[in-house]
Amino acid sequence: MRRLLFVSEAVTLAQVVRLATLARALDPARFEVHFAAARFDEMIFAGTAFTRHQIHSLAPDTVAARVASGRRIYGRRILGRYVDEERALLRDVGPDLVVGDLRTSLSISAALEAVPYASLINAYWSPHALREEFPLPDHPIVTLLGVPLAARYFPKALPAVFRHFARPVNALRAQHGLPSLGSLAEVLTHGDHTLFPDVPALIPTRDLPAHQRYLGPVLWSPPVPLPPWWDALDPQRPTIYVTLGSSGRIERLPLVVDVAAGLGYQVLVATAGRSRLGSVPRHVHVADYLPGHLAARRAALVVSNGGSTTGYQALAEGRPVLGIAANLDQHLAMSAIADAGAGLLLRSGTLTREPLADALARLVSEPSYTQAAGRLRDEFAQWDAPATFSAFVEEATS
Repeated sequence: MRRLLFVSEAVTLAQVVRLATLARALDPARFEVHFAAARFDEMIFAGTAFTRHQIHSLAPDTVAARVASGRRIYGRRILGRYVDEERALLRDVGPDLVVGDLRTSLSISAALEAVPYASLINAYWSPHALREEFPLPDHPIVTLLGVPLAARYFPKALPAVFRHFARPVNALRAQHGLPSLGSLAEVLTHGDHTLFPDVPALIPTRDLPAHQRYLGPVLWSPPVPLPPWWDALDPQRPTIYVTLGSSGRIERLPLVVDVAAGLGYQVLVATAGRSRLGSVPRHVHVADYLPGHLAARRAALVVSNGGSTTGYQALAEGRPVLGIAANLDQHLAMSAIADAGAGLLLRSGTLTREPLADALARLVSEPSYTQAAGRLRDEFAQWDAPATFSAFVEEATS
């Protein structure tokens, strides 16, 4: 049997979910699967026979606070701890291949232990991605200068910012005698193999190296039962599905729900266990988790944090997306969806009632958004990420 080790940086639910979904695709009679993470939510891992390994990750609240303040997430000390722990794990497991999601330290650990390394990362981070410019994320400087002025200077500052964020990884690589990878985009996408959970029709690239490939979207819904109120939903009232996931600005949720309800929409809300909304109108229905694909299918549009996980789930059902984005990853994913005509992007840091109401009304009433989402649904249907990943693993470990 060939042995695979999956290592997730459990910063958001997406990183764990994507790897677990791909790991489930492997034939357990032929592959021995080991999974390393800081936490193991049974909603994700129930029914799996993975050998689990507890590893250290920064707490999600710590990461969120650093991102919001514009600080570097990882310093050299914490990355050094990661590398030491990963090297011990690699020696203990002895995998034929290690697969990581947002675990940049693996570029060092796997090289030092001579284990082939596959990095799962969205293609919009690739240096080969086709884009005019990087979008401006929420940052304290935006509050200080305002969006127009900050946007003017952001492209000039970005190269230095990306070098700053990549510096701890490159310094630790130099300490271990490994070459520098370059800037942040090169650090995030580095691997013996690089796997994109995207489709080129939405995230196009140019001159892609042979070791980098698309898998198609990695789709997942919480395996939870439908809530008691599901069968009592009003089929005549336009419906909106709202979830800000595990990393959206949860303090924006009451405003989104209030505006959507005020427009007369039926609102399905999944809080991911992060919020208690209290009293809500009769046509607002709340749960901690919902089967996201069914909620998206029931709705006319999906409101998310702009990230690829919920965004791609909505597109897979042919539903447009309103992304209320904060960090750069969310802005990158949602910019691609908006550029494809399948959604609208609003800034979380400057979200106000009037633009929110206007965006909701446009996405419900203007058919072009649903038509564009339908075209992406048809494109997504041509891809099978778990099957593509299984074929890759066969090739990479043969």
